[in-house]
Amino acid sequence: MSSTNRRDERGFTLIELLIVMSIIIIIATFAIPNITKIMRQSHETSAINSLQTIVKAQLQYSSTYPQNGFACSMSALGSGGKGATPGPQAAGLIPDDLASGHKAGYVFNITNCTKVTINNQDQITSYEVTAVPEAVGKTGDRGFCSDDAQQIKSDPKGGTNCVNPIQ
Repeated sequence: MSSTNRRDERGFTLIELLIVMSIIIIIATFAIPNITKIMRQSHETSAINSLQTIVKAQLQYSSTYPQNGFACSMSALGSGGKGATPGPQAAGLIPDDLASGHKAGYVFNITNCTKVTINNQDQITSYEVTAVPEAVGKTGDRGFCSDDAQQIKSDPKGGTNCVNPIQ
């Protein structure tokens, strides 16, 4: 074989490979922050939709079980497992992943339940549902809250001090 044939078959040089790798690293440096921002925004959108689902489920729960009023736990709105008969302890009104209290990087909880006793039956007359990021700045930036008034508000610091209405 002649020396010209060997030169054509030798492949990429180390310099060429380093240049290609540098270009890929530069592109990744710009793309990764945008991807994480998009993920946080999608988690926040999911949290708002989940809050709307919980509020609707609370209305249906209070209509189905008027003697109980509203549910004061996520599990009471969930199904209680496959084949379980719906009831006040597991009404089957929200998906099980949401009933677990964790979904799309957010933690959901029903708090501040107001209980009254009517005819020896405890009845929940008001509640607040909260959604906070599992890791503020990574899974979401804002916390969200809603109550029996059905208005969703946000906390820009990622907590439960919700004062800003969601438009």
